[in-house]
Amino acid sequence: MRALITLISAFFAVSSIPATAQQITVTEEWVTVETVEHTASRYVSPLHERTEQAAIAAYGPFRVIDENTAALVDITRAGAPEHFAAMLAAYPAIDTLEFVEAPGTHDDRANLRLGRMIRERGIATRVKDGGSIRSGAVELFLAGAIREIDEGSEFAVHGWLDDWGRGAEDYPADAPEHRRYLDYYMEMGMDEAQARAFYSMTNSVPFEDARWLTGSEMREWVQDASDSGQAESEEDSQPRLAYLDLEPVLQ
Repeated sequence: MRALITLISAFFAVSSIPATAQQITVTEEWVTVETVEHTASRYVSPLHERTEQAAIAAYGPFRVIDENTAALVDITRAGAPEHFAAMLAAYPAIDTLEFVEAPGTHDDRANLRLGRMIRERGIATRVKDGGSIRSGAVELFLAGAIREIDEGSEFAVHGWLDDWGRGAEDYPADAPEHRRYLDYYMEMGMDEAQARAFYSMTNSVPFEDARWLTGSEMREWVQDASDSGQAESEEDSQPRLAYLDLEPVLQ
């Protein structure tokens, strides 16, 4: 009922301006009030509930668990980098970001900026049993200086869609839309071939669908030097991505 009243009010408020502008205004109002808030209501996992109960502070989608540990429990939006910076200013000893309930992002550019902030600070990323990392949150997980994946975690990837309804397959191989992701993956420790293989995998299903990976399957892609239990040089100890033989998406 609230959304219907808002819709009717919006209609009369803009009745004196062109029809095109009326349609845009009403659509934005409907999406903001009804669709986004309604879909945000979902089942809360036991891990998510425990994390919220243990939190000592909240900064946007982040929760501070203790002086060394923060958790991601929600979608990242345009303000996520600022929330993250404020959290680190208040708790500068944070060195681990746990992924509890990470559905993705509403602002991809801000999301990639946040990933670079995680990497710059040398923060480890970790997902425990019951943790869920989906869509754009996978990019954030890759930013970890060390990346830990428990067996009972889950990951989901899918192709991207821009504001014009076009996906990766609609752009030529050398388009900057591809380089945005490939360059990011390389900054996170991959070489060119590994970045293209991972990018291909994420685009192997359309935006409306998802490719689900278990913790074990994701470990086949992401391998940290710490898994081996052996001391290595600083160069060799950087996070690595295992290359899987997938048909590249870039034709």
